[in-house]
Amino acid sequence: MKFSLEPITITKELILNRVPEEQIMEHYLGVKIQKGLFRSPLRKDQRPTASFYRDRRGRLIMKDFSGAFSGDCFAVVMERFQCSYYMALQIIANDFGIIRRKDLTKHKPKIEYSGIKFEEKESARIQIKTRDFSEEELNWWLRYGITKQTLEKFRVYPVDAVWLNDQLFFQNLDKKPVFGYYGGIKDGIEQWRIYFPGNIRYKFISNWKQEQIQGAHMLSKEGGDYVVVTKSLKDVMALYEFGIPAIAPCSENLFVTKSQYESLKVYYKHIFLLYDNDLPGINAMRKIHKQFPEVTCLMLHREDAKDFSDYRKAFGYRKTLELVNKAKEYYGET
Repeated sequence: MKFSLEPITITKELILNRVPEEQIMEHYLGVKIQKGLFRSPLRKDQRPTASFYRDRRGRLIMKDFSGAFSGDCFAVVMERFQCSYYMALQIIANDFGIIRRKDLTKHKPKIEYSGIKFEEKESARIQIKTRDFSEEELNWWLRYGITKQTLEKFRVYPVDAVWLNDQLFFQNLDKKPVFGYYGGIKDGIEQWRIYFPGNIRYKFISNWKQEQIQGAHMLSKEGGDYVVVTKSLKDVMALYEFGIPAIAPCSENLFVTKSQYESLKVYYKHIFLLYDNDLPGINAMRKIHKQFPEVTCLMLHREDAKDFSDYRKAFGYRKTLELVNKAKEYYGET
């Protein structure tokens, strides 16, 4: 009888053939797989903002509506242990006895496996109650030079109440500025990003897909000389007020996909990148420029403001227009 001494190659497929996704999720999250909202164990979550669903490929996904996390069971392990995909595979395989690695700690399950098979395939639902803008809300946006007409073009609405998967999540009883960004209908479900400017714990909840681009519907079909990729819809609208075409991914940690980038290159001669000038923003731009070297990175002076909309708020229309014209003149010449 012959025995193979070759080490087992650990792959996602090998693990999922032996261990259900649901068991891996429950093992590391300590949350029973079920429909509805729960507090995310991956951060300090004061209220239920996360849920499970299956994506189009059938993968079990945990989604945190705050935007802090969205991913499958392997991404959960990567997030929990701050490790690479390769190491996540090793950790799972070691914990479930597929391999034995003495150099790895064996993690006990946070809860006993429930044995539940999760079949919910519908994307998360966000429903909101809107109303007309109040004078206070319009003045809040005008601080950034953004008018009511621009808000309407970019489909921004004031919010009175928010429901997540038919559960009341938020009610604006004190009428503080809270806004909904409408992203159209995907698979029969309305896409919303809800912006909470005054919330310390989280700024957004969203059921937008990661590849959705804010402001894309306002780009010219003919293209142009340049487009700016920035980090928020607020900055997109502030740039729009100066005649600058701009878009924004759903997070500063993201960029457009390769196919979206190739499409932008077809319609625009130059692609500029303008993220925050703090350390996370600078690191994100470095990473993007390394992958897409044709992108030109822009940055505001750190002593002025961290982003374009804050610059407009701090220095007003005339000085911001001077900044825009100087940039156009410089990059037009080079």
